Amino acid sequence: MATHVNTRVQRHRDTLRMAGLRPIQIWVPNTRRPDFAEECRRQSRLVAQTDMVDTDLQHFMDEALADMEGWTE
Repeated sequence: MATHVNTRVQRHRDTLRMAGLRPIQIWVPNTRRPDFAEECRRQSRLVAQTDMVDTDLQHFMDEALADMEGWTE
């Protein structure tokens, strides 16, 4: 059975490659880890603290938004 599945998967991959696509691997955070939520909170606190102290980025974004006012799609 595994051989049949492997053959089918390989055919599918070959078809995608012939269509000009290539496989890539993407690593994403593991949301199932027990410490995931706490790590999100920790990073959010760091960003919030930085936003209160360093306002340069916020000023830059405000200016960029002001420059875009009046633009239409």
